Amino acid sequence: MVISHTLRENVLRVRLPRELDVTSRAAAALEIEALVAAHRPGRVVVELPSPAPSPATLSALARAHRMCQSLGIPLTTSGPGAPGIDDAVPESPRRLETGAQRDR
Repeated sequence: MVISHTLRENVLRVRLPRELDVTSRAAAALEIEALVAAHRPGRVVVELPSPAPSPATLSALARAHRMCQSLGIPLTTSGPGAPGIDDAVPESPRRLETGAQRDR
């Protein structure tokens, strides 16, 4: 396998352990597509291996994104240093306070 993955709480987390090259990009895209087709998650998160992905990595990501978009499944990415694939599902977004502060 070119990728690793977990499925928790309807979120498919896919990790690319290293940058893809021309020979591995199709395999990675096919693996992601197979996982999405098999599990039909509510969301897909792809953890990229570096802050500046290779062209082949971006190509595989674009292919997976098009497929997820056609199924109505949101696909997002995270980078190195983000919570690992074995960590808990990210917490819900917090509401940010704006405007004037009230006395408490």
